[in-house]
Amino acid sequence: MAGTLYLCATPIGNLEDMTFRVLECLKNADLIAAEDTRNTMHLLNHFNIRRPLTSYHEHNKYDKAEELIARHLLKGENVALVTDAGTPAISDPGEVLARRCMEEGIRVTSLPGACALITALSMSGMPSRRFCFEGFLPPDHREREHILEQLKTEERTTIVYEAPHHLKATLRELYESLGDRKLVLCRELTKRYEEAVPSTLGEASDFYETNEPRGEYVLILAGADPALLEQEKHRQWSGLSPQEHMDRYLKTGMDRKEAMKQVAKDRGVSKRDIYRMLLGS
Repeated sequence: MAGTLYLCATPIGNLEDMTFRVLECLKNADLIAAEDTRNTMHLLNHFNIRRPLTSYHEHNKYDKAEELIARHLLKGENVALVTDAGTPAISDPGEVLARRCMEEGIRVTSLPGACALITALSMSGMPSRRFCFEGFLPPDHREREHILEQLKTEERTTIVYEAPHHLKATLRELYESLGDRKLVLCRELTKRYEEAVPSTLGEASDFYETNEPRGEYVLILAGADPALLEQEKHRQWSGLSPQEHMDRYLKTGMDRKEAMKQVAKDRGVSKRDIYRMLLGS
């Protein structure tokens, strides 16, 4: 019988946030897979835990996932996966291992605990009923531009992680792409110098041009204003004839009936009105 993969949340700063359940799991695991064994060793030593430890991270996630499955989990051993801080499987390496275990029929369970994105969102005072998590923006220039373009019309509260040495550039990039949106900068969560600072992208960008960022940051960013998006949409179509408007949608592969429906919606009129306009054009 196969073992179980345990996704164990570890503290994001304050060690007192470790749960009893995670401690018990780490004490009894056949193997602990860690993002950085040096950091995890400090954590295990603090709680006087002595278990076999192996490295599992971004650069070995595919090959090591197969090794963990074949040499341990399929042989009935239980593996506890931890990151340097927070909940595994929100990070990409954890997703890879969890997905492969699911495909192999291996049981996967998550032991909840500290999570930076939820901690920051809950203390920010920003709308939290609907939100999206971007994590660290991708380093690849094209992929990053694609994400920023999508965020221009994202109405939900958006959560972004950033390291101190990249914060200035990221704030400037977000400001140039999205405008001066409301922002709450959370840093050093659960630690002695924890703070959550309400600001805007413009104010924050100016501030950190002359002040050195310190600590790990979570950016809680306001979503796009629906009213402004609607105004922009109307502005976009206002210079087009009904037929030109239709052609825009038809060129995307949309069928004529659906295109007519969308044109009517954009212009705030009925489909019958659009039909008449097209006949007269």
